[in-house]
Amino acid sequence: MRLENRENNQTREIKFTTNYTKHALGSVLVEFGDTKVITTASVEEGKPKWMDKEDTRGWLTAEYSLLPSSTSTRCQRERTKISGRTQEIQRLIGRSLRACVDLAKMSDITITIDADVIQADGGTRTASICGGYVALCEAVKKLLAEGTLKQNPIIEPIAAISAGIIDGEVKLDLNYEEDSHAQVDSNVVLTKSGKIIEFQTTAEGEPYEYEQMLKIFEVAKKGIEEIIEKYPILE
Repeated sequence: MRLENRENNQTREIKFTTNYTKHALGSVLVEFGDTKVITTASVEEGKPKWMDKEDTRGWLTAEYSLLPSSTSTRCQRERTKISGRTQEIQRLIGRSLRACVDLAKMSDITITIDADVIQADGGTRTASICGGYVALCEAVKKLLAEGTLKQNPIIEPIAAISAGIIDGEVKLDLNYEEDSHAQVDSNVVLTKSGKIIEFQTTAEGEPYEYEQMLKIFEVAKKGIEEIIEKYPILE
């Protein structure tokens, strides 16, 4: 058994608290065990300057931050320059969420998903994607109600989960202790219908076998299906 008395293919306790903050159009506290992330969706008129003027699509982007007291030792705020890790994570969040929307139905608006980690215990990027999706759904519902959006741009739900190989065994939804000892580390992002958005799988030591890769994907797919079932139904 694992530290939380979980089976290898079992997620931590996952919880979504919607309407978590007052001002954001969509806001969610997402909890994966002891990992807690506040995700918000904000909307601005217009699109990025780099987009072609004749391009009628809107845009969706993401920003990610570890708050100073979110880890066991205080991390510095990234005020002037963000780290390579932060850039990698927020790009992952952004492209994952763009994969589930039709940007042509978001004409002349930009939606920004902010993910602020208030407590980190592994899987912050995957929790951010899941919370970001729910915050996006909240925002889209309000934009449709007020007439800013004429059509729902969301194609289908997405979710993300971590997995890895520890002592030869494939384990799902790694906490920090497990992640820091994993021989293979994986982050998987899928659509509800099972299409692959991201399948990052890295050997931290010895190479892994093809069969192990398939096992990681199989376990992650099961976890993602369970997460999507837990998404709140927004009234």
